[in-house]
Amino acid sequence: MIAVGLDGFSKGWVAVTIDGDRRTVSFHGDIAAALARPFDRAGIDIPIGMTDDGERICDLLARERLRPHSSRVFTGARRWLWREFSDPDKANRDALRRGQTRVSRQLWHLGNKIMEVDAFVRDNAGRDIREVHPELVFLRLNGGVPLPAKKSQAGDVLRRKLLKRSGFREIDRWLTVTRIGSGAKRDDVLDACAVAIAAHEPTGCVPEGARPLDAHGLPMQIWF
Repeated sequence: MIAVGLDGFSKGWVAVTIDGDRRTVSFHGDIAAALARPFDRAGIDIPIGMTDDGERICDLLARERLRPHSSRVFTGARRWLWREFSDPDKANRDALRRGQTRVSRQLWHLGNKIMEVDAFVRDNAGRDIREVHPELVFLRLNGGVPLPAKKSQAGDVLRRKLLKRSGFREIDRWLTVTRIGSGAKRDDVLDACAVAIAAHEPTGCVPEGARPLDAHGLPMQIWF
């Protein structure tokens, strides 16, 4: 079983691979390169499957699970936002005209990554590629107890501790040596590890049961 976990950063993607007892990390400029090697299942920390109004039940359920940190789940991804507009203010004016919610600046800046993954997943429908939210994975690794913010010292320490328990014995070296020069931040690597865990051994998803599909047949379901 070869599982890959991906998390995006400014210059590309962090890819963490679990192959038996072996764990590796690599950095790639685009999603195709990150998933060029054979794998059985991949997880990606990015929306897969979108509605025209940006409302997805999986986002609402994920936010509910993460309370009191529900804001860690971004909502409102819509293909038309980035297809039709290059300016967030103009996109938001049109969203309001359509009776929809505005898009946050954080989500807007993920647009290129979201559309990159959307195209790749649609072109590779036969491959097992799932949406994963790392905060849901860390929550289950921590026994359901909410974690401090990932960029805080306490949050970093706890996440590294949980990953070491899950077999990532080299995580400290990855963070202090391997990632240097890649452009990836510490939390990008930590998140990619969590996504890989869910890809390798998923324990649940929201919503459970039959997965809702978008207009292009992509599942709108978040795994952890």
